[in-house]
Amino acid sequence: MEQQQQKINADVCVVGGGMVGMATAIGLVRRGFQVVVIEHQPPAPFDAAQPCDLRVSAFSRASQQLLDQLGAWAAVQAMRTLPYKRLAVWENPAARVEFNADELDLPELGYMVENRLVQLGLYQVASSLQQLTLLEQVAVTSLHSDERVLLTLSDGRQIDAGWVVGADGGRSQVRELAGIGTTGWQYAQQCLAVTIKTHGEPQDITWQQFTPNGPMAFLPLYDGHGSLVWYHSAANVARLRAMTPDKLKQEIVAHFPPELVDFDILQVGSFPLTRLHANHYYRDNVVLLGDAAHCINPLAGQGVNLGFRDVAALLALLDEQGHPANRAALAQLFAAYEAKRRKDNLLMMSGMDGFYAAFSNDIKPLKWLRNLAFAGVAKIAPLKKQVLRYALGI
Repeated sequence: MEQQQQKINADVCVVGGGMVGMATAIGLVRRGFQVVVIEHQPPAPFDAAQPCDLRVSAFSRASQQLLDQLGAWAAVQAMRTLPYKRLAVWENPAARVEFNADELDLPELGYMVENRLVQLGLYQVASSLQQLTLLEQVAVTSLHSDERVLLTLSDGRQIDAGWVVGADGGRSQVRELAGIGTTGWQYAQQCLAVTIKTHGEPQDITWQQFTPNGPMAFLPLYDGHGSLVWYHSAANVARLRAMTPDKLKQEIVAHFPPELVDFDILQVGSFPLTRLHANHYYRDNVVLLGDAAHCINPLAGQGVNLGFRDVAALLALLDEQGHPANRAALAQLFAAYEAKRRKDNLLMMSGMDGFYAAFSNDIKPLKWLRNLAFAGVAKIAPLKKQVLRYALGI
């Protein structure tokens, strides 16, 4: 009963202790805020012998730099990561575009990392911060916003905060409780994810081939592991997922490009593909970051990088404007954040949808045009560099 009546005061309450939420929380603490983080499902501890997670991301140099600034990158690297130097995309092999870190005088284009390990690296930093309180295995059940925000949790406790960060994913409870609507849809295709162990030396290239049924991609991981991504109709994804490992391997070998080396299948999963954009990024004392604000087609693996760009933008604005002293200053901060991020997120979302629509067919004139576009990017060095710099967030 005593716990149910407990009220915790904080400058900011961050709902969602995933990668984006925890990065935001650490950044706020570094700027002098007293922060409470609410996470319903904390990540499992790291064990070097445990299998690779199905959910992996290509972390751009900008995301890596943010994690480094927050003090988490060293902890992530102490677990397991893999730098990749090259990125290739094509439909017709004759119009293949390959990006190389050497073109920008960089040691790598980015890192392939399991999402959970990035979350754990951030958790390690958070555990050392006295101004950060982490509440696990609880959820927000109500939110009332006035001069401050009062949140009630599933265990009866309450949080009294100056403002709230909603970083609780695409099905954000904070977004719903704040009354912020969304637009979007679920794509007809789904994503089959297959963790593999390749035979031979670890690779430094990630590649993606487009087909009328959807793209097929390879993401290299630590110690010769890798992740295969296969877009297909929901029926075909269900059919593939039901196969034995030997039969599934036969299907993959028959359909994937010859760039795929020999491999063993370790685990298989599938995910729906969703586009979602919040109608507003804030309301009153509540601001949305990451998937709570925008879910993107994962065609180019940019979802987590967009979320980290949200974090970097909000923290940069706080550095410029200082702590919001009142509701008017808070509204000014949130409006500046939305103005800075909404256009960039929408551009990336629309770009990925453009790719999705342009390549998910076998119409000959379109096929000719898109391969011509690939060939143009490959041959025009300044354009190629600019595309690469944007994708890397630099």
